[in-house]
Amino acid sequence: MRTIIEPFRIKSVEPLRHSTAAEREQYLEQAGYNLFGIEARHILIDLLTDSGTSAMSTEQWAAVMRGDESYAGSESFFRLKRVADELTGFRHMIPTHQGRAAERILFTVMCKPGNIVPNNTHFDTTRANIEFTGARAVDLPIPEAADTQARLDFKGNLDVAALESLIAVEGPGKIPLVIVTVTNNSGGGQPVSMANLEAVQRVCARHGIPLYLDACRFAENAWFIHEREAGYGSWSPKQIAQKMFSLADGCTFSAKKDAFANIGGFLSTNDDRLAQQETNLLILTEGFPTYGGLAGRDLDAIAVGLEEVLDPDYLRYRIASTGYLGRHIADHGVPIVEPPGGHAIYIDAARMLPHIPPPQFPGQALAVELYRHAGIRSVEIGSVMFGEAARHELLRLAIPRRVYTQSHIDYVVEAILEVNARKQEIRGLEIVEEPPFLRHFSARFRQL
Repeated sequence: MRTIIEPFRIKSVEPLRHSTAAEREQYLEQAGYNLFGIEARHILIDLLTDSGTSAMSTEQWAAVMRGDESYAGSESFFRLKRVADELTGFRHMIPTHQGRAAERILFTVMCKPGNIVPNNTHFDTTRANIEFTGARAVDLPIPEAADTQARLDFKGNLDVAALESLIAVEGPGKIPLVIVTVTNNSGGGQPVSMANLEAVQRVCARHGIPLYLDACRFAENAWFIHEREAGYGSWSPKQIAQKMFSLADGCTFSAKKDAFANIGGFLSTNDDRLAQQETNLLILTEGFPTYGGLAGRDLDAIAVGLEEVLDPDYLRYRIASTGYLGRHIADHGVPIVEPPGGHAIYIDAARMLPHIPPPQFPGQALAVELYRHAGIRSVEIGSVMFGEAARHELLRLAIPRRVYTQSHIDYVVEAILEVNARKQEIRGLEIVEEPPFLRHFSARFRQL
């Protein structure tokens, strides 16, 4: 059978409201043309992020009822720890309220002014938390990633030769850790191969530099390895994930992605001394080490989600359905980051809207127009988010897990193609108000 079907049944429904074009124009003006500022009830299809927006399963909701809300020594913590330990193999698992909390703790402990932290591509909160310590975040994607149209199986790989060169120039003493983000979110949701992880690990081990994974979408990355990398076709997603984690010294993890949870995350490490320092900081800002800023019910939901996400039937559907969106718009002339990624489709806004220069934010302009036309919310991944560090001007369509059906995605396809048909009418934007960090969350714009 060629038809992609959702490997689940719908048991509870939430109504969606169609707004009018006039209402959407009003909402845009009130929000300063920043889609983060529009109330969710005014959104028809929400592709802003796949973080914390998943639908939890019946087993997760059952686990919520088992949540142990004890302040210290919660049984929910130990249930999560057993699952995380088996999956990752790391000695220490420190729960946090979400991934960026894990990042803040990790970089506060490991980084200092003048340090350099390489990554295949840092995402927004990762870069911000590194730079807040006075360290510098350096992106080292493979050269082929510069071409959004190039079709490579593992376009998210870190450039190993560039890493060697950086270490030779700066010295290993200035590099407290190397991070590999799986999958590479800012690079188009592209996967990282096991061979690349092994090569990076060898370089790090030779120079005594810890290797960490930003493991938010580890299961999706494992499925790409299963499907595309020689020698792993007979491996289960869990076996592949376990090998990925075995190559690292620790990880940060947002459970709001590949654990289907609405909140939560953790920080893991094999270093006893670091774990103690991180736990001390956790207590100061997050909470006691057996809850880490989370309710017990959230810890239980994450534990179940970590097991469910590795189901081959789910992963096969997840990657195929994302590709369905990408291929349907690309085959009709909309330039996307090729090939389609795991959790999102990225439209190359600079290529689609060549009449809008980067200083006028083509990705943001496209996001505004897509909402204006069809009530669809997306997010810019370009000069608004990363400023001068932006490598591309992209519009990300992040697909929440187990939330939308194929008919929803068909509506998105139709809307994008209609916007593409009159793309010459789209105007650029300029920023009129912005904060010093992570400006894309709250900046205000005006249309040119």
